[in-house]
Amino acid sequence: MFFFPFVYTVSPYELNPSAILLPPSFENPFGTDRLGRDIFARILVGGQTSLIIGFLSALIASMIGLIIGITAGYFRGKVDGAITIIIDLFLTFPTFFLLLALVSYMSASIFVLIVVISITGWMGMARLIRSESFAITNKPFIKILNLAKVSKSKIILKYYAPLLAPIFLVSFTFGVGGAILAESGLSFLGLGINPPQMSWGSLLSSGKEVMDIAPWVSFFPGLMIFLVTFCLIQISDYLQQKVNDK
Repeated sequence: MFFFPFVYTVSPYELNPSAILLPPSFENPFGTDRLGRDIFARILVGGQTSLIIGFLSALIASMIGLIIGITAGYFRGKVDGAITIIIDLFLTFPTFFLLLALVSYMSASIFVLIVVISITGWMGMARLIRSESFAITNKPFIKILNLAKVSKSKIILKYYAPLLAPIFLVSFTFGVGGAILAESGLSFLGLGINPPQMSWGSLLSSGKEVMDIAPWVSFFPGLMIFLVTFCLIQISDYLQQKVNDK
């Protein structure tokens, strides 16, 4: 998907007044939009934007959650109490409304969306990692390492990280789908990616006015969002099953 624009070389920006709102055909597999632009080409380029935002924001959010979760589970006590309060405060606000509030105060761009989605997406990972870190901290070999005065950074990197890697991978995969949906929702509302840039959400939004006469303008971007997020959720479920089997 990410490299398809290099294979399908039709310009997503080329205007064609004689091909406005054409239905899907051999020449235009997904039809054309209100300005005669090829929807398939626009979906491929928009998919690059959506996937970049999805993967990078999920990666950053997962890393934040991993660091915070391990810190709470390893040090416990007052550190854990303070982190738990912070997590609960973030969870008090509905995530999507928090996204809307943050984006409304700044000009949207790929970088801004990555940062905003990351800020609002780390809490689930942090709580999960915190719970697993508590279990690891109670293991006898961790207590022995602490008694032996082994450095905390070495214990975390050498022993915690490998044990938490499968859980991190599962949560990250699930987070990518959630980040793509978040970006799509913001762009659909006009608070995300703005022209001339495009994403699946902005392409979906662009077809609202012509839904009755040209449903394919919104249908295909929506279909891509559904297929990619559904596949990511299935991958996440498969990885989780593998982890549980171990």
